Amino acid sequence: MRALVAAALAAVLAGCSWLPSLPSLPTSFFGPDKPAPKPLEPIAAPITAKQVWRGGIGSVQFPLLVAVNDGVITVAASDGNVSALDAETGRTLWLANAGSKLSAGVGSDGKTAAVVTREGDLVALEAGKVKWKKALGTRVATPPLVAGGRVFVLGVDRAVQAYDAADGAKIWQVQRPGDPLTLSQAGVIAAFKDTLVVGQGARMAGLDPVGANVRWEVTVGSPRGANEVERLADLVGPPLRSGDLLCARSFQAAVGCVDAERGRILWTKAIGGTDAIAGDVELLFGADASDRLSAWKTASGDVVWTSEALMNRALSAPALIGSSVVFGDGDGTLHWMSKAKGESQLRSSTDGSPITVPPVVVRGNLIVVTRSGGVFAFKPS
Repeated sequence: MRALVAAALAAVLAGCSWLPSLPSLPTSFFGPDKPAPKPLEPIAAPITAKQVWRGGIGSVQFPLLVAVNDGVITVAASDGNVSALDAETGRTLWLANAGSKLSAGVGSDGKTAAVVTREGDLVALEAGKVKWKKALGTRVATPPLVAGGRVFVLGVDRAVQAYDAADGAKIWQVQRPGDPLTLSQAGVIAAFKDTLVVGQGARMAGLDPVGANVRWEVTVGSPRGANEVERLADLVGPPLRSGDLLCARSFQAAVGCVDAERGRILWTKAIGGTDAIAGDVELLFGADASDRLSAWKTASGDVVWTSEALMNRALSAPALIGSSVVFGDGDGTLHWMSKAKGESQLRSSTDGSPITVPPVVVRGNLIVVTRSGGVFAFKPS
């Protein structure tokens, strides 16, 4: 249901560039006929963690990703407010407003932060001030990538644009053919050494960031289904980087890892699911569309364990911290699970609103942003 609704929203909005880009909705939003969450099991391998700080940024009704640079996180709210926070203390380092409601953000290299408004304007900010603003001419749901003195933007139409981070001058644009339907959900755009990596439907492509020429292209997911909605298989961001590997989920189709140094697929497995994965050099973790958890070997994709402990809880993408893989849910609860076995270790409460933003780990703190705009930092003991 979550996959079909997200796809239907994208289809309706595809021809209406002036409409806001809507986030994928968690299962908990679908009313009384949704499957009941599985009752929570007793904590099997208890650990402890404490909340070290709490803040607020305002409601988040778009597909936000938290930008991390050294010990600073940059976050944004739907009303256009963009904040840089000290990840250890929660102290606000600067606050600015993009001038309009947002559809995508945040990208940052630690100096320049970039967001996209619902009107389709790319806005660059620096030290709490708007630096420049440029009209894109397309809707955007993926946070811009700021790297190498440039700002790269991936539109929902799969067009990729590059701008000078200093003054907003447009450098190049590439429009590649693709399927007629796209997701209003964060896609893949990342830097790998001197290559710009972007998701193009179910494919991952490596581009020359200077001239935009295609260096390599591999297929992660194979679209399946009887119609265009069921065949949606865009790559979902953020991707995971582990050494020379970039791993990502193909929406409702597959999970796979690409050797980005050689430009070839390492492995891909037909695995359902709609949200991003996380992991490390040994294991990858993710939830499928029913919130069944799985751990896979990073090197091969072989299944290490599965768990049905959190079924139908509208889980977020996960984050890894210490011995745990942590998922947020539609009720604002963090579920700490053992990386090794998938056993329940701890549950932490936030503000009761859904956690749809992928958590991040910065200097030993797990940073979580809720739909209501609560920002929480937890540290395992």
